[in-house]
Amino acid sequence: MSGDAPATPEQLSAVGELIHRWAAAERERNELFLNTEYQPEDRRWIVRLRGEEKAIIAVWLTLRERTLHYESYFMPAPEENIPACFEYLLRVNARLFAVRFAIGIEDAVFLLGQLPVTTVDEDQLDRIIGSIYAYSEQYFASAMSIGFESRFRRPPR
Repeated sequence: MSGDAPATPEQLSAVGELIHRWAAAERERNELFLNTEYQPEDRRWIVRLRGEEKAIIAVWLTLRERTLHYESYFMPAPEENIPACFEYLLRVNARLFAVRFAIGIEDAVFLLGQLPVTTVDEDQLDRIIGSIYAYSEQYFASAMSIGFESRFRRPPR
């Protein structure tokens, strides 16, 4: 596959099988890995991890014709200090690898990214899931303390 050409059905099937095998292996060896759900109609996997700062971290992996798109719901729309909360997250974006904070539906905050289908392998899956897990754990409490200051007080990191 070269350039912007979409992956063939065979290539997509091979990447899908790789994700299934990777997820099954992770469930066996990683105590933070809770479960994986597959939605074949959307070629989407939902990976759920046990967190500490954030109790459950869910990551959606969506296999598209050219990319593997990944996203994780980070937090609801901030209710207080909205500009300060979004500024904090934008400044954090400069330090992130392979993912970025983005505003989604109803102004909720997500971590998201994508990579070419041709580069998907077990190491990339580990990096994606590991990065989302680490960033959720590292920045969740601080973002919540800014965006929900009267209910969730913690100093920003």
